[in-house]
Amino acid sequence: MELFISQLINGLNTGSIYALVAIGYTMVYGIIKLINFAHGEIMMFGAYFAYLFAFSLSFQLPFLVVIVLSMFFAAILGILIERVAYKKLRKAPRISALITAIGMSLFLQHLAQLIFGATPYVMKPLVDTTPITILNFDISRLTLLTIGLSILFMILLTLFVYKTKPGKAMRAVSQDKEAAILMGINVDNIISLTFAIGSALGALGGIFYAMTYSQIYPTMGVLPGLKAFIAAVFGGIGSIGGAMIGGYLIGIIETMTKAYISSKWVDVIVFGLLIVILLFKPSGILGKNRKEKV
Repeated sequence: MELFISQLINGLNTGSIYALVAIGYTMVYGIIKLINFAHGEIMMFGAYFAYLFAFSLSFQLPFLVVIVLSMFFAAILGILIERVAYKKLRKAPRISALITAIGMSLFLQHLAQLIFGATPYVMKPLVDTTPITILNFDISRLTLLTIGLSILFMILLTLFVYKTKPGKAMRAVSQDKEAAILMGINVDNIISLTFAIGSALGALGGIFYAMTYSQIYPTMGVLPGLKAFIAAVFGGIGSIGGAMIGGYLIGIIETMTKAYISSKWVDVIVFGLLIVILLFKPSGILGKNRKEKV
């Protein structure tokens, strides 16, 4: 029982990271129906930004300032990617945008290698990792911080989407872009805002991922990015709540597989899950079936 609860906590830790990254996938898809395969690389750049702010300056910045600055620059990067690579393809066939997204992913990986080099950076934890005992379980402060901050940002995002004017505009654009334009909503700004928020949350996921595994390298966003994409599909791509649920379920499945089966089976089971979802419930847990006219 102790092993199960310990692995459940680890699963929530990993799931928090996947959920943060999955939200970026699902928000972009919900607005412009694009699977942004470059999102994993934004996660990677977010981790590099945190490293630079934490260890490259002559003075020590507080942890929360490092996080906010990294999320801000990742948001700028996300807006730049949308404006440069995707904006002119909004009316193009989806396959064109999809290929562009894959190309942008490879471009960002090589750009990171050019700037930072291929040698992995060692990312020391930016917070105290001394365990805290809760109900006879020793839990790392980093784990508690990862789960706590992730849930906090997800709650803030939910409040933003459902309670604020820009959030309601985002929902309007996702439901009917032409009607939103007629209502006076600036769709370009809403799309940029969506990329900014998704990229900022992806960067937060990248920072926690880098601190958990103590490394940053140009291709670090590929595998967690793909798993976050599976989480978004699992939960119902286009649904923010679905992305959160999918992220936590994938994190728990991955951790339980490592504990009770074998770490060699983790990727097989997670990617096999994607095939099962697409075969039997392609709309995901909270997604809606939508028929498109041809």
